[in-house]
Amino acid sequence: MTDLYQSQRAMRNMRRAAMQRGVIAILDVGSSKITCLILRFDGPDRLRENDGVGPMAGQSSFRVIGAATTRSRGVHFGEISVMNETERAIRTAVQAAQKMANVRVDHVIACFSGAEPRSYGLAGEWELQDSVVTEQDVARVLAACEVPDIGPGREVLHAQPVNFALDHRTGLGDPRGQIGNRLSVDMHLLTVEAGVIQNLLYCIKRCDLELAGIASSAYVSGVSSLVEDEQELGAACIDLGGGSTGISIFIKKHMIFADSVRMGGDHVTSDISKGLQVPMATAEKIKTLHGGVVATGMDDREMIDIGADTGDWDKDRRTVSRTELIGIMRPRVEEILEEARARLDAAGFEHLPSQQIVITGGGSQIPGLDGLAARILGQRVRLGRPLRVQGLPQQVSGPAFSSAVGLCLFAAHPQDEWWDFDIPAERYPARSLKRAIKWFKDNW
Repeated sequence: MTDLYQSQRAMRNMRRAAMQRGVIAILDVGSSKITCLILRFDGPDRLRENDGVGPMAGQSSFRVIGAATTRSRGVHFGEISVMNETERAIRTAVQAAQKMANVRVDHVIACFSGAEPRSYGLAGEWELQDSVVTEQDVARVLAACEVPDIGPGREVLHAQPVNFALDHRTGLGDPRGQIGNRLSVDMHLLTVEAGVIQNLLYCIKRCDLELAGIASSAYVSGVSSLVEDEQELGAACIDLGGGSTGISIFIKKHMIFADSVRMGGDHVTSDISKGLQVPMATAEKIKTLHGGVVATGMDDREMIDIGADTGDWDKDRRTVSRTELIGIMRPRVEEILEEARARLDAAGFEHLPSQQIVITGGGSQIPGLDGLAARILGQRVRLGRPLRVQGLPQQVSGPAFSSAVGLCLFAAHPQDEWWDFDIPAERYPARSLKRAIKWFKDNW
């Protein structure tokens, strides 16, 4: 617990120092692409003078000055499998973004998918010494939460207070400065596989960069794709990535559940490659240009030319109808959505006041997906695009970049977490997390 707490505080301090210097990098390590955005923090006032842009719900304190995307290598299911290749891909993306921004960055905030996330709900209570709630009281009530046995080889990634109650009044966002006798808190704890974060941390260190923050892709995708009302009333975000599909549920502007399905767009491409007996690159191109999940009468007559260069004249000039292609893609997309529905059912999503589901990520661009998803998930479904942020180039503003844009918002305004408060030494939880996040201690 002490190691985790100190190391996360160290990362928050590094983020603050990098922001004071004015430049920080955002790194989205995905299975199909690695995206690097470089942010300059120069405050809303200066931007208003230059561009005439007023404050945009907190996004105006920074702007994107460099952006680069490269094909991901050595990452499967959102987890690093070949260290050298991933290191090369990260270096390529960061250097290209630095060249565009014409600055050098030392600190990055990274996000990743996969790593088998698990959610826990914790509760804590504290009798106030004084009638006014202070910062110290909030720290003590967070420390009073009984931490579950998260199991060996797992680490805490997020520990966010989602609701405070003061005496009989609940639903408080921030109780500091209010008067009462007994303070209670509900906290959401997200744990992930330790080895996955260790590999990511080591890979970033090998690229001569310092990690100033880390987040789950499912969380930051929800931050950028859900509008304020959806985050307030309760909505789920399904981030269809290349190697894995992230699921997050928000209510009262806080994430209360996260999970991931180890399937994504790359599996659809793999099915096309096997079904049509073409290389993966050709299958990806066919999926992008002609893919879909809903067949119509016209699709029987729409023939797709499968260009190849094997040297066999007949094989190189094969054609398939779009109906056949849809017949290959649809079962896998249905399987991914059914898995996502099973995770939402397990989380009790149907009990939320709003039943909105937002699908984002690169895989959400398959034509007809929203109609199919509405039938399988049985809820109101819309396709989500990330929020517009200052200076974001057009080519990185699509659904595939939801997690990168969400990470920008996370970097600028991180939600209060356990380690943002000075937890008094005598109140450390009884079931200590000393074995958790040992890797941080080894790496700082």
